[in-house]
Amino acid sequence: MTAHSIARDTVITDWSEDKAARFGRDTVRFRHGLHQRPLFSDEALAAILDRYPRERLGVYTMGHDLVDWTSWRRGDAGAMTGDQLLRAVQTGRIWLNLRETNRYLPEFSALSDEIAREKERHIGTSLFKRDLGLLISSPGAMVFYHLDVPLSSLWHIRGDKKAWFYPRAEPFVSDEIIEKCVTKEAEGQFAYRPEWDAAAEVIDMLPGDMVTWAQNRPHRVQNGPTLNVSLSMEFMTNRAVARANVLYANAQLRKHLGLRPRVQEQIGPRMIAKLALARTVKALRARHKTYRPIMPATFALDPGRPGALTAAPSPLA
Repeated sequence: MTAHSIARDTVITDWSEDKAARFGRDTVRFRHGLHQRPLFSDEALAAILDRYPRERLGVYTMGHDLVDWTSWRRGDAGAMTGDQLLRAVQTGRIWLNLRETNRYLPEFSALSDEIAREKERHIGTSLFKRDLGLLISSPGAMVFYHLDVPLSSLWHIRGDKKAWFYPRAEPFVSDEIIEKCVTKEAEGQFAYRPEWDAAAEVIDMLPGDMVTWAQNRPHRVQNGPTLNVSLSMEFMTNRAVARANVLYANAQLRKHLGLRPRVQEQIGPRMIAKLALARTVKALRARHKTYRPIMPATFALDPGRPGALTAAPSPLA
């Protein structure tokens, strides 16, 4: 890695050959400069919340017991303004998730392209199916134990948080659970045991930290005592798509033939056969799309009492 190539970087400030080689395979921490941009001030965040499609806004709350992961609930923001939403997050126990900001807001589309170009230049492979999400969350809020189907990177902007990353193996997660996430039979969250923390990689994140990890690796996040703002970038590479499709095929083999299939990580006859099976099943299902229910809204934010929750509106959002 030459000094000239590093000087051209506009986002991550500490690329190295080792970090580039480990990207997408291990848990790797980077430093970035996004927290110094005016895009994430209170005023800018309120304006973003006003412009982002309200029907796409993910509003969540959660309990305090990590074992009770079903206390993660979806809510409704109604017609609250961006300022009101930001005050609710600052004073309540709320997690706002603005998925695919790169699809709806031009400045985030440009940022997604900027990040992708830089990553592609260093890791030598294309990134696609990019989802740049903006996360605005309350002091002390947390995301329960879960996994993501795509590759992911978490860019921390404001506040402080701690992230735990667990082995992608039993007892921490089974292939069957990962398969259900890939086939969208599960939301991504599942049972957690506190004793697993002894095996976790723990990363304390401050503004300017970015962390990326292996595909499908279980993790959880705990905010510090102040408002937190982060970006979550999900994406795929050819290798990541192949793994997801192998898992999709394995789910069919497990469900319909009672097999206990393994995940192939290298190209070979079994992987090729599974990729073909996955494509065939997906094509058949595309002809007969069925309604897939989402997590129902069980509460609403109260515009008159920042951070307070009320009964969900009717009909449910």
